[in-house]
Amino acid sequence: MPLVAGGATSTKIVVAGGFGVGKTTFVRSVSEIAPLTTEAVMTEAAASVDDSSAVPGKTTTTVAMDFGRITLESDLVLYLFGTPGQGRFWFMWDDLVRGAVGAVVLADTRRLADSFPALDYFEGSGLPFVVAVNQFDGAPVYSAEAVRDSLAMPDHVPVLLCDARERTSTIDVLTRLVLHALAEEPAPVR
Repeated sequence: MPLVAGGATSTKIVVAGGFGVGKTTFVRSVSEIAPLTTEAVMTEAAASVDDSSAVPGKTTTTVAMDFGRITLESDLVLYLFGTPGQGRFWFMWDDLVRGAVGAVVLADTRRLADSFPALDYFEGSGLPFVVAVNQFDGAPVYSAEAVRDSLAMPDHVPVLLCDARERTSTIDVLTRLVLHALAEEPAPVR
């Protein structure tokens, strides 16, 4: 539920997706405060639980959440909560999502199937969401429509291309999410 303080509306947005799709990078690239991250070094013990073969060179992982803040307009502040991507941490998602007005589901074209748990979660929750395909260097590039078809996303769910490292790109995704959430929000009962 949005909060109104001093003329500004503050709202909670969730950034979700599979392991290593760029959620922490997304939050870091756009946050106007030093983001809170819960990055931990990946250990040998986790290697048997977390398949990191698709993300070579990844040495840390989110173990609880990421948190950042961005002011989109002088009267609109977004609080960003990034989820952990590994299945063993999904039990936290319900708490992280509580009170959110929308979600960004980040996807990687090299492993679109890793997006399905997050997509299923948000489709089942009824929370408005957008799919943002993070354009990794060297990854296959597909149109938003081709990704939509591959993920079997309904037409009302925006599918966007982005670069989670680039502030303007993440702002574009967040702006589209806010507009989508407003369009999906039912009119108040009079």
